[in-house]
Amino acid sequence: MLGTGNATVTECYNTCFVVEDNGELLLVDGGGGNTILQRLKAAGYRWQDIREIFVTHKHIDHLLGIIWMVRMITQNMKRGKYDGEAYIYGHDEVLSIIRDMAGQVLAAGEVAYIDKRLHLVEVKDGEEFVAAGNRCVAFDIRSTKAKQFGFTMYYGDGKKLTCCGDEPYNECEFEYANNSDWLLHEAFCLYSQADVFAPYEKHHSTAKDACELAAQLKAKNVVLYHTEDKNIRDRKALYTAEGATVYDGNIVVPDDMEVIEIN
Repeated sequence: MLGTGNATVTECYNTCFVVEDNGELLLVDGGGGNTILQRLKAAGYRWQDIREIFVTHKHIDHLLGIIWMVRMITQNMKRGKYDGEAYIYGHDEVLSIIRDMAGQVLAAGEVAYIDKRLHLVEVKDGEEFVAAGNRCVAFDIRSTKAKQFGFTMYYGDGKKLTCCGDEPYNECEFEYANNSDWLLHEAFCLYSQADVFAPYEKHHSTAKDACELAAQLKAKNVVLYHTEDKNIRDRKALYTAEGATVYDGNIVVPDDMEVIEIN
């Protein structure tokens, strides 16, 4: 987990993470700035080794770090210091924004590598793609704020990991999220502090809400992220305790830079 916080955190980084399987890597979102480069380095990854990226949606706390990745990749392709190709997966809207922003802020010689060696690959609702060596299926979460996709990754012997993006589970995601071995779901705050953080006004959920969903969906493990940072020091214990009142599976409330072993 390179970052675990919501858009306005200052005590941690915005939510983004790397999935690694047998040495193959998938970066999911990039946070809000070039801290993505520092976080990759601190996690033991070279940014040059990130060849596959999935972007959920256009909000700046997910997208702007991706622009830095685009800059680094295309700049070094131009300099002859980046071998091979790279792929960014996302829906049409977010890829269009990436293309437009790159055209505005990068040099023409760098932009020239987009579509030539840095491929912007559109995935549609229910469409399959391969990332980190595994079969994945993208799905539209039917957000009312901004078009947003999640994905399910099938790994191992028929197991699945489902990323629901940064909004509450929608029933349209049932076929993807149901019976997930690992369910990645946002939890903006504690239910007991909903009056303080107003998650529902922002179309977010609480730790209790997310864990109730995990129970309904029969998920074996749930990862809670995209949180507030006012409780950062005690977040793990507080969110886990609240979630455990409604869910008896494994609850993971990661800190930034924490490694989660997926099995």
